[in-house]
Amino acid sequence: MFHRQFTKIINDINSILLPIVCFGCNARLYRGEQHLCTVCRNHLPLTEYTFNEENALDRIFYGRINFKKASSFLFFTENSIVQQLIHHLKYKNQEQIGAFLGDWYGQLLQENGFLKEIDIVIPVPLHKIKLAKRGYNQVARFAKKLAFHLNATYRDDLLIKNANTKTQTAKTRIGRWQQSTALYTLSDSSVLKNKNVLLVDDVITSGATIEICSKTLLEATGIKLYIASMASVPQFQ
Repeated sequence: MFHRQFTKIINDINSILLPIVCFGCNARLYRGEQHLCTVCRNHLPLTEYTFNEENALDRIFYGRINFKKASSFLFFTENSIVQQLIHHLKYKNQEQIGAFLGDWYGQLLQENGFLKEIDIVIPVPLHKIKLAKRGYNQVARFAKKLAFHLNATYRDDLLIKNANTKTQTAKTRIGRWQQSTALYTLSDSSVLKNKNVLLVDDVITSGATIEICSKTLLEATGIKLYIASMASVPQFQ
């Protein structure tokens, strides 16, 4: 009891001397708040997409890949709280944001029973050079939390990225696809045979990265593929 009280006192002193601020609005965080203040958390634009009903994200992949369902936790727009979170996660060494979002989203999926039979959760991989430079895959802790809540196995060693490509957002999806031959490969397709697999990314925009990764995963026999992301750009309904 004394140790817990002492720890709280030390944490309170540290928060006064070095106050922890909200990633959304830079306001000071108070006890019980994590990464986001209560106001910013309540203003996060949850998509409310489910794995039961068709949604706008499903429709961008129709005719492109053979998948079961797609969903995303948040809407991503420019100059938004979500953009701030993703920016800090990817470029400011705030890896814990992925766990924070994954825990929240994973609990929602678990409570609502949207995904009941996922066997393996796989994050979109980084090339080893980029992974070494950043120090972590920004999708990893998000995907691990989803795997935990879905009682699934997390595997980041099955889908391998073979080239250290730069962001190609200015190019067309067809152009990206033409340059992506063997961009991803499977280290052991037998592990995925007849499995329900959840492929996880950070932000889905055009869906090009998911499309390429999915085509590689679908080389495994009998796989049923599901897609999830932290955020996605709003699609026309």
